[in-house]
Amino acid sequence: MKDVKTIISATILTIVAVGQIILSFVLYNKNGSPIVRNIGWIILCISAIFGWLPIYTLKKWGKPKGRGYIHTTVLVDRGIYAVVRHPQYLAGILIGLALPLIAQHWIVAILGIVAIAIYYWDTIAEEESAIEKFGEEYDRYRKSVPRVNFIVGLARLLRRRREK
Repeated sequence: MKDVKTIISATILTIVAVGQIILSFVLYNKNGSPIVRNIGWIILCISAIFGWLPIYTLKKWGKPKGRGYIHTTVLVDRGIYAVVRHPQYLAGILIGLALPLIAQHWIVAILGIVAIAIYYWDTIAEEESAIEKFGEEYDRYRKSVPRVNFIVGLARLLRRRREK
């Protein structure tokens, strides 16, 4: 049943995310607010950090085994993972937020809301897997690092570093 939910979620998310990207070009509102558009571009750039940095981090510290960098054998709680537990899902959430701001069209916004909801729902499912895989160690990690709130995550990281 878990695999079926994963396949359905991934299929819907792929359709929605790709649709949002394509429609951002097709429905782009050139008369929209440049301030809102620039905020969207800033958010999109931030999403790139959360999308790409985990690849490096997991390869370096996760001791990946087998099929790719996400198949870690140890819990990674440093680097970007000291800020948020699910940086790549956060990247998707930020893209879902950025594209409506850039395109400034209601259809792109609706697809963004759906994408954000699915990405967040997937983080919850991922938590269950991580608890099964890493047990109490993940539970402790979960208490100190937020799921996707990078602002709180950065504040907590700075506080931890000051306390050392």
